[in-house]
Amino acid sequence: MEPEIHVFAGTAGKPFAEKMCRYLNIPLGQTEVIHFSEGNTYVKIGEHVRSREIYLVQPIGQDANNDFVELLFWLDAFKRSGADYVTAVIPYFSYAKGDKKDEPRVSIRARVCAECIELEGADRVITMDLHAPQIQGFFKKPVDHLFARPVLVDYLKKNLPDNAVIVSPDSGNAKVARKYADDLGLPVAIGDKTRRGNDENAEILEVIGDVSGKNAVIVDDFSISGGTVVNLAAELKKRGAKDIIACFSHIPLCKKGVDAIENSCIRTVISTDSLYNPNTIGMKKLQIVSVAPLFAEAVRRMQMRESINDLFEDTSAWMSR
Repeated sequence: MEPEIHVFAGTAGKPFAEKMCRYLNIPLGQTEVIHFSEGNTYVKIGEHVRSREIYLVQPIGQDANNDFVELLFWLDAFKRSGADYVTAVIPYFSYAKGDKKDEPRVSIRARVCAECIELEGADRVITMDLHAPQIQGFFKKPVDHLFARPVLVDYLKKNLPDNAVIVSPDSGNAKVARKYADDLGLPVAIGDKTRRGNDENAEILEVIGDVSGKNAVIVDDFSISGGTVVNLAAELKKRGAKDIIACFSHIPLCKKGVDAIENSCIRTVISTDSLYNPNTIGMKKLQIVSVAPLFAEAVRRMQMRESINDLFEDTSAWMSR
């Protein structure tokens, strides 16, 4: 007999948690959230949780500060209600962008968030495609860092045009791009970009690799303003690329970013459902691939005390469930 799995969700995590629960064939835990007019947030668990192992789903996404504070309140509520073990399931961790102190008098925001999550009672964290993998080291508790790549590669294998090339927008993402290329048996090209300020505007200086006459697949972890991917796509076109596809692990695009991509030479954007983004509703070029089954399978295996090792590389072991 399989042990019971108890999945709950914060406001930002409910759509994703519902998909997880459909995969697991379990009901979503009962919760109540009230957002008061002055900005205060009230959370309440709607059922018995004492001595249970809890999985709380709450991406830190489009409303990052409120999402994060609500996550802390939920962790506190579960611990005060006697939950035995609480795993924070954070499909998208927005503050992962604040991963280092690269200039004077700034906060390492990801570390602050990690410390707060642990202080409020998280015993474990499950997340996906952190902006910088070393952020796992900000946590003293275990972190299971899943990858969107196996799911996205599975989709690309079925939908990728012939004569394609994988393109990294910068050298920092080149290692990830190489893994995509190896999985798909494709060559790699790398963009050389610079960011002159602490904003969302990047300038493409060069493209290293042959893209002429090829269909380009730009791979990156996320885009907010769309600036990098749109500028890179334009540069690839100048160098003779044919169709251009953008593939992201997360899609936290702002409205301006959606418009920029819709009006660009990019044919299709492929991403996951790691966060709910109302800005992308009705976006014509967007194709969403769900990673909720990936997270659900990770949760099922953790509850069964099984290995999750093959979830990092291959979808065949669980996609057919």
